[in-house]
Amino acid sequence: MTAPHLPLPTPQALETYLHEYIPITRAMQVSVTAIDPDHAHLAAPLAPNINHRETVFGGSAAALATLAAWTLLHARLHAAGLPSRLVIQRNSMEFLAPIPSDFTATAQLADPNAWERFERMLRRKGRARISTTATLACQGERVGSFEGEFVAVVTGTPGT
Repeated sequence: MTAPHLPLPTPQALETYLHEYIPITRAMQVSVTAIDPDHAHLAAPLAPNINHRETVFGGSAAALATLAAWTLLHARLHAAGLPSRLVIQRNSMEFLAPIPSDFTATAQLADPNAWERFERMLRRKGRARISTTATLACQGERVGSFEGEFVAVVTGTPGT
């Protein structure tokens, strides 16, 4: 893994960013509970994400998993000094069980060794893609899994 050039943003700074720039995160009451170079942990309560069956709406579950993956990459790009536009290119979601209460998503790189290649390509070509995974959990049980591919395009001068 390429060592970060800057510290990772704090969970609170990431949460503030999400709520300001991705408004659905405020409506879903998403919180960033932890961030490290290898994982992003997000949480959301049942109440604003409930469906007609009194479980989490599938769209909310998929959104939290996507957001966890996006947050991990966003934080790492910040730490690498690479201001970028980061978008999801494709994803798949598997729902394993209904989600009857508050839930979490934990994201990581699909291949932990892929970051160096991703960062090198982004610095050299100004564009790169990387795959992530995320696990949804509720009451200590795995209730869903996410796989996604994101594309980053450099938007400023690296290191600024």
